[in-house]
Amino acid sequence: MTSQQSARPPGSGTGEKASERSAPDAGGGSQQVARPLLDSTDINRSLMRIAHEIIERSEDPENLYLVAVPNGGIPLARQLAANLAQVAGVDVPVGVLDTTLYRDDLISTGSRPALRTTEMPSAVDGCVVLLVDDVVKTGRTIRAAMDALMDFGRPRAVQVVGLVDRGHRELPIKLDYVGKNVPTQVGEEVRLRSAGEGDSERLEVVVLPPPPDPGAGEGSK
Repeated sequence: MTSQQSARPPGSGTGEKASERSAPDAGGGSQQVARPLLDSTDINRSLMRIAHEIIERSEDPENLYLVAVPNGGIPLARQLAANLAQVAGVDVPVGVLDTTLYRDDLISTGSRPALRTTEMPSAVDGCVVLLVDDVVKTGRTIRAAMDALMDFGRPRAVQVVGLVDRGHRELPIKLDYVGKNVPTQVGEEVRLRSAGEGDSERLEVVVLPPPPDPGAGEGSK
């Protein structure tokens, strides 16, 4: 089964993923100083470790199915598939699943968000599906992804892969495979983004501090 929806430009939208997607820093105005969290070497090492863990726990690696949550989950799922092929010689399918219409804030916000692309190369019936996301915070995006996934069949099991787990859960979502657990402040922003250009382009994860409070410091003047 293959489903495609209208593409959505990276960095658009609201909700949890607005602060956790893969996107370059916005231009214009004063920029916040990004604190490096993971460089490309760290990310590659984490994804290779996760690939080994998946194979160790899997009863049938041929039955695995990677599903990326856009946007940040897409390059991670593709790299993870390459790692699984290297580690175990298995060709794991990779899908992309838009969660926009399954978000729990659509009614409350009254917004009409643009849709991203959904590409599922086949049904997920009987497969062990690995949902892949870059940064997991409240758990609401993963919950939406699970709901969306059921439109493509009945998987044998659903597991969650997150490159960064920053805590602050609002729903009982537990990651099965984690690249790095990172305690953060609620107002901080954690991003997976591209760095460099051309052949030197690479992924990195950075932490941005909370935006400044316009009224801060007025009482001390």
